[in-house]
Amino acid sequence: MKEIAYIDGAFIDLKEYAVQLEDRGYQFGDGICETLRVYDGKCFAVKRHLERYRRSMREMEIPITDTDPELYNLFNEMIEKSGIEDGLIYFQLTRGTAPRALAFPEPSLPHLNVILKDTLVHADWQEKGIRAAVVEDIRWLRCDINTLNLLGSVLAADQARKAGAQAAIFCRKDGDVVTEGHNANFFLVKDGVLWTHPADNLILSGVTRALIKDKLAPALNLTVVEKKFSPDFIMKAEEAFLANTEDEIVPVVAVGRDPVGDGQPGETTRKLLEAYHELVKAGVDMDEEE
Repeated sequence: MKEIAYIDGAFIDLKEYAVQLEDRGYQFGDGICETLRVYDGKCFAVKRHLERYRRSMREMEIPITDTDPELYNLFNEMIEKSGIEDGLIYFQLTRGTAPRALAFPEPSLPHLNVILKDTLVHADWQEKGIRAAVVEDIRWLRCDINTLNLLGSVLAADQARKAGAQAAIFCRKDGDVVTEGHNANFFLVKDGVLWTHPADNLILSGVTRALIKDKLAPALNLTVVEKKFSPDFIMKAEEAFLANTEDEIVPVVAVGRDPVGDGQPGETTRKLLEAYHELVKAGVDMDEEE
């Protein structure tokens, strides 16, 4: 197996220097990104990831230079070249290289970077659960765009680490509202109902979140409520979990010093994780029927 990267039409080694100094992604964070999982040598839920990628492009007014089939074929070529069966594909698109100025350059030729790495799921987190810390959400007001600007999440992750937690849960002070995790969507289980923040501008609505809402919850006869709630509501819940592409579904068994429910991964969370793994086995690919 060999971890592999791609930039603007060429395959390169991850250790090679490839970013131009006046790339707007490097200087301004002017670009978007996406991450998808590879299971058993196949891309998972790639159609949904590409749809979110395209939406971010539209919101950022970055021109399209690669079609979905071209990207899909590129991902598969990278899987074949690397020999990686299970891992993560991270791809990002910057607005391009131009003399440093805030206004969009004309014309704009985007730079596409793709990295495939052998990255395993945190199975221990899924089995035992993790501790989270509530952190003030200081991010900008367009969290629904998957941009390269992740400084708010970087600072939150470090704050959680210093508090002895594995994840941060964001809370907006201007309303005492829990939004999401620093790199994942956040769910509660209260009286057998799934609660999560609405898919508005304050969260990045994830592909795993969508699969839970559209496929897993209906299959398990679970109701999903998309409604705002406060940090105090977390302590009234029986279960909590985080959901993202990299780590799938991870139970949150404590927030700060306080346990969530009985302080153990809950039955509903475990059922959702089992159903997610069954979905992975079945596959959700470019030909997925909605």
